Amino acid sequence: MLRNTLGFTRRGFLLGLLVLACACKGESKGGAAAGEGGKGGKLVIGMSQCNLGEPWRVQMNADIAAAAKEHPEIELIFKDAQNDTLKQRAHVEELVAQKVDVLLVSPKEAQPLTEPVGKAFDAGIPVIVLDRAVLGERYTTFIGADNKKIGRAAGEWVKKVLGGKGKVVELKGLMTSTPGQDRSAGFREGIAGSEIEIAFEADMKWLEPEARKEMDSALARLSKIDLVYAHNDPGAHGAYLAARAAGREKEMKFVGIDALPHEGVSYVEQGILDATFQYPTGGREAVETALRIRKGEAVPKRITLGSRRFTKEDGKKGGEVIE
Repeated sequence: MLRNTLGFTRRGFLLGLLVLACACKGESKGGAAAGEGGKGGKLVIGMSQCNLGEPWRVQMNADIAAAAKEHPEIELIFKDAQNDTLKQRAHVEELVAQKVDVLLVSPKEAQPLTEPVGKAFDAGIPVIVLDRAVLGERYTTFIGADNKKIGRAAGEWVKKVLGGKGKVVELKGLMTSTPGQDRSAGFREGIAGSEIEIAFEADMKWLEPEARKEMDSALARLSKIDLVYAHNDPGAHGAYLAARAAGREKEMKFVGIDALPHEGVSYVEQGILDATFQYPTGGREAVETALRIRKGEAVPKRITLGSRRFTKEDGKKGGEVIE
């Protein structure tokens, strides 16, 4: 009886190991290599973009398309959620159902996109998150610059040009997104210890029309504004237009983030903005990383991109590297 019991236990143990081994083998999550064949030998990459109403995001898609064009085996599928979180969740699920080989996603908001992105990763699809993070670790790699570092660099520059005191308007990006939170926190670190006061702050949701509307409110409330810090260049430009309409644009400086050559950098050259801080799109790096994943290469969990500051002087030498 005892022998039978022990034999049963041993068989049960071995069966358990077999089940566990099978489970582990089948648990091909998104860290694994993308499918070798794809569709007809192609590498199918699905890209879920949260919004193409911002020039920077249009540039991100253009950078992805340009990088992919150099590799005929890549087939791209673009989705534009038009600033609608529910639509972007549906897009991610559609791309998973289409069995893309690699999923790129630039989320509108962190929390609502975390679950569909995690399910794609759990289904074995490598997931590359761009610019805005999701919560947790259920993705393959994140590509983006250091928003807190950029915000801090902007704050330190503002502290220097204002001589350590003054009234500032902060026009924030969407504060349910991680870049908005980090650019704000970094800026406050940069001006810490000074007599600079954030006299007005508002969430302009990354959109120029919203920034202009909020700046109208700031102008109505404040008789003196020394500088506007906007979390992106369209926001800074919208603030400038509002100040110009009120005849007050010359009393203050304008600072933004993104530094696209045809947008923020051009605004600095024209004297509309006083400074802009680069936030690379990461589009090319996303395609290069997808190719590395397909080859079975290990990729880091986080790829951090560099940044530069552009003022009129810095622009002559291609921008000043932010250390």
